[in-house]
Amino acid sequence: MNNRLILSIAIPALLTTLLVVMSLAITVGAANINWQTVWQIVIVELPYIHQWIEPSWSDSTETIVLDIRMPRVILAAIVGAALALAGAIYQGVLRNPLADPFILGVSSGASFGAALVFAFGFQVVWLGQFTLPVVAFMFGFGTLMVVYFLARIGQKVRMETIILAGVVVQAFIGACLSLVMALANEQLQTIVFWMMGSLTLTDWSYNQIVLPIILICSLIALFYARELNMLGLGEEVAHHSGVSVERTRFYLLILASIMTGAAVSVSGAIGFVGLVVPHIIRLIVGADYRLILPLSIFGGAIFLVGADTLARVLMAPRELPLGIITAFLGAPFFAYLLRRTKREYF
Repeated sequence: MNNRLILSIAIPALLTTLLVVMSLAITVGAANINWQTVWQIVIVELPYIHQWIEPSWSDSTETIVLDIRMPRVILAAIVGAALALAGAIYQGVLRNPLADPFILGVSSGASFGAALVFAFGFQVVWLGQFTLPVVAFMFGFGTLMVVYFLARIGQKVRMETIILAGVVVQAFIGACLSLVMALANEQLQTIVFWMMGSLTLTDWSYNQIVLPIILICSLIALFYARELNMLGLGEEVAHHSGVSVERTRFYLLILASIMTGAAVSVSGAIGFVGLVVPHIIRLIVGADYRLILPLSIFGGAIFLVGADTLARVLMAPRELPLGIITAFLGAPFFAYLLRRTKREYF
Protein backbone atom coordinates (compact mmCIF):
# COMPACT_ATOMS: atom_id res chain seq x y z
CA MET A 1 0.00 0.00 0.00
CA ASN A 2 1.15 3.56 -0.66
CA ASN A 3 1.64 6.06 2.12
CA ARG A 4 -1.55 8.00 1.53
CA LEU A 5 -3.67 4.87 1.73
CA ILE A 6 -1.92 3.75 4.92
CA LEU A 7 -2.46 7.16 6.53
CA SER A 8 -6.09 7.29 5.41
CA ILE A 9 -6.68 4.01 7.23
CA ALA A 10 -4.33 4.33 10.22
CA ILE A 11 -5.07 7.90 11.32
CA PRO A 12 -8.89 7.47 11.61
CA ALA A 13 -8.34 4.14 13.40
CA LEU A 14 -5.84 5.62 15.87
CA LEU A 15 -7.96 8.74 16.37
CA THR A 16 -11.00 6.61 17.17
CA THR A 17 -8.93 4.52 19.59
CA LEU A 18 -7.63 7.68 21.26
CA LEU A 19 -11.14 9.08 21.72
CA VAL A 20 -12.33 5.77 23.21
CA VAL A 21 -9.36 5.59 25.62
CA MET A 22 -9.84 9.23 26.64
CA SER A 23 -13.55 8.60 27.20
CA LEU A 24 -12.80 5.68 29.49
CA ALA A 25 -10.14 7.70 31.30
CA ILE A 26 -12.59 10.51 32.05
CA THR A 27 -15.22 8.03 33.22
CA VAL A 28 -13.18 5.87 35.61
CA GLY A 29 -11.53 7.03 38.82
CA ALA A 30 -11.51 6.86 42.59
CA ALA A 31 -14.78 8.82 42.80
CA ASN A 32 -17.72 6.63 41.85
CA ILE A 33 -19.53 8.60 39.12
CA ASN A 34 -21.92 6.99 36.66
CA TRP A 35 -20.63 7.18 33.08
CA GLN A 36 -23.95 8.65 31.89
CA THR A 37 -23.56 11.45 34.41
CA VAL A 38 -19.99 12.06 33.24
CA TRP A 39 -21.04 12.50 29.65
CA GLN A 40 -24.06 14.62 30.51
CA ILE A 41 -21.68 16.96 32.35
CA VAL A 42 -19.37 17.07 29.32
CA ILE A 43 -22.14 17.49 26.76
CA VAL A 44 -23.92 20.23 28.69
CA GLU A 45 -20.82 22.39 28.21
CA LEU A 46 -21.30 22.38 24.44
CA PRO A 47 -22.94 25.46 22.87
CA TYR A 48 -26.75 25.33 22.51
CA ILE A 49 -26.93 21.97 24.33
CA HIS A 50 -27.25 23.01 27.97
CA GLN A 51 -30.86 24.10 27.58
CA TRP A 52 -31.88 20.52 26.65
CA ILE A 53 -30.35 18.81 29.71
CA GLU A 54 -31.54 19.36 33.24
CA PRO A 55 -28.57 19.08 35.69
CA SER A 56 -29.09 16.27 38.20
CA TRP A 57 -25.61 16.19 39.69
CA SER A 58 -23.83 18.04 42.46
CA ASP A 59 -21.31 20.84 42.00
CA SER A 60 -18.56 18.62 43.43
CA THR A 61 -19.26 15.95 40.80
CA GLU A 62 -19.03 18.55 38.04
CA THR A 63 -15.75 19.85 39.47
CA ILE A 64 -14.24 16.34 39.49
CA VAL A 65 -15.14 15.76 35.85
CA LEU A 66 -14.43 19.17 34.32
CA ASP A 67 -11.64 20.55 36.49
CA ILE A 68 -9.75 17.42 37.58
CA ARG A 69 -10.20 14.55 35.14
CA MET A 70 -10.64 16.28 31.77
CA PRO A 71 -7.59 18.59 31.91
CA ARG A 72 -5.48 15.70 33.18
CA VAL A 73 -6.58 13.32 30.41
CA ILE A 74 -6.05 15.96 27.73
CA LEU A 75 -2.61 16.85 29.12
CA ALA A 76 -1.66 13.15 29.19
CA ALA A 77 -2.53 12.96 25.47
CA ILE A 78 -0.49 16.09 24.70
CA VAL A 79 2.56 14.93 26.69
CA GLY A 80 2.39 11.40 25.24
CA ALA A 81 2.20 12.75 21.69
CA ALA A 82 5.14 15.09 22.32
CA LEU A 83 7.40 12.43 23.85
CA ALA A 84 6.63 9.88 21.13
CA LEU A 85 7.23 12.36 18.31
CA ALA A 86 10.45 13.58 19.96
CA GLY A 87 11.58 9.97 20.32
CA ALA A 88 10.95 9.30 16.63
CA ILE A 89 12.99 12.37 15.70
CA TYR A 90 15.91 11.45 17.99
CA GLN A 91 15.97 7.91 16.61
CA GLY A 92 16.04 9.27 13.07
CA VAL A 93 18.65 11.99 13.64
CA LEU A 94 20.95 9.83 15.76
CA ARG A 95 20.30 6.74 13.61
CA ASN A 96 19.85 4.73 16.78
CA PRO A 97 16.67 2.72 17.50
CA LEU A 98 17.49 2.83 21.23
CA ALA A 99 17.50 6.64 21.39
CA ASP A 100 14.78 8.36 23.40
CA PRO A 101 13.82 11.96 24.28
CA PHE A 102 16.01 11.96 27.38
CA ILE A 103 19.26 10.85 25.75
CA LEU A 104 20.73 14.37 25.54
CA GLY A 105 20.00 15.33 29.14
CA VAL A 106 16.94 17.50 28.54
CA SER A 107 14.97 15.54 31.14
CA SER A 108 17.75 15.78 33.72
CA GLY A 109 18.04 19.52 33.23
CA ALA A 110 14.30 20.05 33.54
CA SER A 111 14.19 17.87 36.66
CA PHE A 112 17.02 19.89 38.21
CA GLY A 113 15.16 23.14 37.56
CA ALA A 114 11.94 21.75 39.04
CA ALA A 115 13.80 20.42 42.08
CA LEU A 116 15.21 23.90 42.76
CA VAL A 117 11.69 25.34 42.68
CA PHE A 118 10.34 22.64 45.00
CA ALA A 119 13.27 22.67 47.43
CA PHE A 120 13.68 26.41 47.91
CA GLY A 121 10.12 27.49 47.15
CA PHE A 122 11.08 30.52 45.08
CA GLN A 123 8.56 31.98 42.69
CA VAL A 124 8.93 34.54 39.93
CA VAL A 125 6.30 37.19 40.64
CA TRP A 126 5.15 37.76 37.09
CA LEU A 127 5.02 34.00 36.37
CA GLY A 128 3.07 33.03 39.48
CA GLN A 129 1.91 29.39 39.39
CA PHE A 130 3.72 28.93 36.06
CA THR A 131 7.13 29.33 37.68
CA LEU A 132 7.60 25.54 37.90
CA PRO A 133 6.97 24.63 34.23
CA VAL A 134 8.81 27.69 32.91
CA VAL A 135 11.91 27.14 35.07
CA ALA A 136 11.91 23.39 34.26
CA PHE A 137 11.63 24.15 30.54
CA MET A 138 14.44 26.73 30.59
CA PHE A 139 16.80 24.39 32.49
CA GLY A 140 16.01 21.55 30.06
CA PHE A 141 16.65 23.71 27.01
CA GLY A 142 19.81 25.15 28.57
CA THR A 143 21.09 21.62 29.11
CA LEU A 144 20.67 20.88 25.41
CA MET A 145 22.69 23.98 24.49
CA VAL A 146 25.51 22.88 26.80
CA VAL A 147 25.52 19.38 25.31
CA TYR A 148 25.56 20.73 21.76
CA PHE A 149 28.39 23.16 22.59
CA LEU A 150 30.49 20.38 24.13
CA ALA A 151 29.90 18.09 21.16
CA ARG A 152 30.70 20.67 18.51
CA ILE A 153 34.11 20.28 16.89
CA GLY A 154 34.74 23.07 14.42
CA GLN A 155 31.64 23.29 12.26
CA LYS A 156 30.54 19.69 12.76
CA VAL A 157 28.84 17.62 15.42
CA ARG A 158 29.39 13.87 15.28
CA MET A 159 26.60 11.71 16.60
CA GLU A 160 28.91 9.62 18.79
CA THR A 161 30.25 12.81 20.37
CA ILE A 162 26.87 14.34 21.10
CA ILE A 163 25.65 11.14 22.79
CA LEU A 164 28.80 11.02 24.95
CA ALA A 165 28.37 14.71 25.79
CA GLY A 166 24.79 13.97 26.82
CA VAL A 167 25.97 11.20 29.14
CA VAL A 168 28.59 13.46 30.75
CA VAL A 169 26.18 16.36 31.28
CA GLN A 170 23.50 14.02 32.64
CA ALA A 171 25.98 12.63 35.17
CA PHE A 172 26.93 16.11 36.34
CA ILE A 173 23.32 17.29 36.59
CA GLY A 174 22.45 14.07 38.39
CA ALA A 175 25.02 14.95 41.05
CA CYS A 176 23.59 18.47 41.35
CA LEU A 177 20.10 17.02 41.63
CA SER A 178 21.22 14.65 44.39
CA LEU A 179 22.68 17.61 46.30
CA VAL A 180 19.40 19.53 46.03
CA MET A 181 17.46 16.48 47.22
CA ALA A 182 19.81 16.13 50.20
CA LEU A 183 19.06 19.73 51.17
CA ALA A 184 15.33 19.55 50.44
CA ASN A 185 14.12 18.16 53.78
CA GLU A 186 10.31 18.52 53.78
CA GLN A 187 10.05 18.78 49.99
CA LEU A 188 12.04 15.60 49.27
CA GLN A 189 8.95 13.44 48.76
CA THR A 190 7.43 15.98 46.37
CA ILE A 191 10.63 16.11 44.31
CA VAL A 192 10.93 12.31 44.13
CA PHE A 193 7.27 11.90 43.13
CA TRP A 194 7.61 14.56 40.42
CA MET A 195 10.80 12.97 39.06
CA MET A 196 8.99 9.65 38.70
CA GLY A 197 6.37 11.32 36.53
CA SER A 198 3.02 12.67 37.59
CA LEU A 199 0.11 14.70 36.24
CA THR A 200 -1.39 15.45 39.65
CA LEU A 201 -0.58 19.19 39.44
CA THR A 202 -2.59 19.52 36.25
CA ASP A 203 -5.22 22.16 35.56
CA TRP A 204 -6.49 23.82 32.39
CA SER A 205 -3.82 26.53 32.54
CA TYR A 206 -1.06 23.94 32.05
CA ASN A 207 -2.77 22.73 28.88
CA GLN A 208 -2.93 26.30 27.61
CA ILE A 209 0.82 26.72 28.13
CA VAL A 210 2.03 23.44 26.68
CA LEU A 211 -0.38 22.85 23.77
CA PRO A 212 0.70 25.80 21.55
CA ILE A 213 4.41 24.99 21.98
CA ILE A 214 4.02 21.30 21.19
CA LEU A 215 1.51 21.89 18.39
CA ILE A 216 3.78 24.34 16.55
CA CYS A 217 6.86 22.13 16.97
CA SER A 218 4.92 19.06 15.80
CA LEU A 219 3.67 20.77 12.66
CA ILE A 220 7.18 21.95 11.79
CA ALA A 221 8.64 18.49 12.48
CA LEU A 222 6.20 16.83 10.06
CA PHE A 223 7.71 18.85 7.21
CA TYR A 224 11.13 17.28 7.92
CA ALA A 225 10.00 13.70 7.21
CA ARG A 226 11.85 13.55 3.88
CA GLU A 227 15.06 14.86 5.46
CA LEU A 228 14.84 12.20 8.19
CA ASN A 229 14.48 9.54 5.51
CA MET A 230 17.60 10.86 3.80
CA LEU A 231 19.57 11.02 7.06
CA GLY A 232 18.67 7.40 7.66
CA LEU A 233 20.54 6.48 4.47
CA GLY A 234 23.74 8.14 5.68
CA GLU A 235 25.23 11.63 5.70
CA GLU A 236 26.79 11.36 2.22
CA VAL A 237 23.53 10.22 0.61
CA ALA A 238 21.63 12.96 2.42
CA HIS A 239 24.16 15.59 1.31
CA HIS A 240 24.03 14.48 -2.34
CA SER A 241 20.21 14.55 -2.13
CA GLY A 242 20.31 18.25 -1.34
CA VAL A 243 19.94 18.03 2.44
CA SER A 244 21.98 20.44 4.55
CA VAL A 245 22.99 17.77 7.05
CA GLU A 246 24.37 19.90 9.91
CA ARG A 247 21.66 22.52 9.73
CA THR A 248 18.83 19.96 9.44
CA ARG A 249 20.23 17.90 12.29
CA PHE A 250 20.49 20.98 14.52
CA TYR A 251 16.95 22.13 13.74
CA LEU A 252 15.50 18.68 14.41
CA LEU A 253 17.37 18.30 17.70
CA ILE A 254 16.10 21.73 18.77
CA LEU A 255 12.50 20.84 17.84
CA ALA A 256 12.63 17.48 19.62
CA SER A 257 14.24 18.98 22.70
CA ILE A 258 11.74 21.84 22.91
CA MET A 259 8.90 19.31 22.84
CA THR A 260 10.64 17.15 25.43
CA GLY A 261 11.35 20.11 27.69
CA ALA A 262 7.76 21.35 27.43
CA ALA A 263 6.38 17.89 28.22
CA VAL A 264 8.74 17.22 31.12
CA SER A 265 8.09 20.68 32.58
CA VAL A 266 4.46 19.76 33.36
CA SER A 267 4.66 16.00 33.88
CA GLY A 268 8.05 15.14 35.30
CA ALA A 269 10.37 12.57 33.79
CA ILE A 270 8.23 9.88 32.13
CA GLY A 271 10.38 7.23 30.49
CA PHE A 272 9.90 4.72 27.69
CA VAL A 273 7.14 6.58 25.78
CA GLY A 274 9.58 8.04 23.26
CA LEU A 275 11.45 4.75 22.99
CA VAL A 276 8.63 2.23 22.70
CA VAL A 277 5.93 3.99 20.67
CA PRO A 278 8.00 5.06 17.61
CA HIS A 279 9.59 1.64 17.40
CA ILE A 280 6.25 -0.16 17.50
CA ILE A 281 5.06 2.15 14.71
CA ARG A 282 8.27 1.39 12.78
CA LEU A 283 7.75 -2.36 13.14
CA ILE A 284 4.21 -2.04 11.77
CA VAL A 285 4.56 0.45 8.89
CA GLY A 286 8.28 0.35 8.06
CA ALA A 287 11.06 2.94 8.18
CA ASP A 288 9.37 5.77 6.24
CA TYR A 289 9.23 8.84 8.49
CA ARG A 290 6.34 10.25 6.48
CA LEU A 291 4.35 7.53 8.26
CA ILE A 292 6.29 7.22 11.52
CA LEU A 293 6.01 10.88 12.57
CA PRO A 294 2.23 11.40 12.31
CA LEU A 295 1.37 7.93 13.62
CA SER A 296 3.74 8.33 16.58
CA ILE A 297 1.74 11.38 17.67
CA PHE A 298 -1.46 9.35 18.01
CA GLY A 299 0.32 6.27 19.38
CA GLY A 300 2.06 8.28 22.11
CA ALA A 301 -1.20 9.95 23.14
CA ILE A 302 -2.99 6.59 23.40
CA PHE A 303 -0.13 5.00 25.34
CA LEU A 304 0.18 7.73 27.96
CA VAL A 305 -3.55 8.27 28.49
CA GLY A 306 -3.91 4.53 29.11
CA ALA A 307 -0.89 4.46 31.43
CA ASP A 308 -2.13 7.46 33.42
CA THR A 309 -5.54 5.83 33.83
CA LEU A 310 -3.87 2.72 35.24
CA ALA A 311 -1.80 4.89 37.58
CA ARG A 312 -5.00 6.42 38.96
CA VAL A 313 -7.13 3.30 39.37
CA LEU A 314 -4.80 0.39 40.19
CA MET A 315 -4.43 1.34 43.85
CA ALA A 316 -7.24 3.89 44.20
CA PRO A 317 -7.62 6.10 46.13
CA ARG A 318 -3.79 6.08 46.24
CA GLU A 319 -2.07 7.07 43.03
CA LEU A 320 1.02 5.47 41.55
CA PRO A 321 3.69 7.63 39.86
CA LEU A 322 3.08 7.59 36.13
CA GLY A 323 6.72 6.73 35.38
CA ILE A 324 6.34 3.41 37.22
CA ILE A 325 3.48 2.35 34.93
CA THR A 326 5.31 3.34 31.73
CA ALA A 327 8.43 1.51 32.97
CA PHE A 328 6.47 -1.68 33.66
CA LEU A 329 4.93 -1.46 30.19
CA GLY A 330 8.05 -0.31 28.36
CA ALA A 331 10.94 -2.16 30.01
CA PRO A 332 10.05 -5.63 28.61
CA PHE A 333 9.81 -4.16 25.12
CA PHE A 334 13.13 -2.36 25.63
CA ALA A 335 14.75 -5.68 26.59
CA TYR A 336 13.35 -7.29 23.45
CA LEU A 337 14.54 -4.38 21.34
CA LEU A 338 18.02 -4.54 22.84
CA ARG A 339 18.42 -8.24 22.03
CA ARG A 340 17.04 -7.73 18.54
CA THR A 341 19.50 -4.88 17.93
CA LYS A 342 22.43 -7.01 19.17
CA ARG A 343 21.53 -9.77 16.72
CA GLU A 344 21.40 -7.28 13.84
CA TYR A 345 24.71 -5.53 14.60
CA PHE A 346 26.78 -8.34 16.11
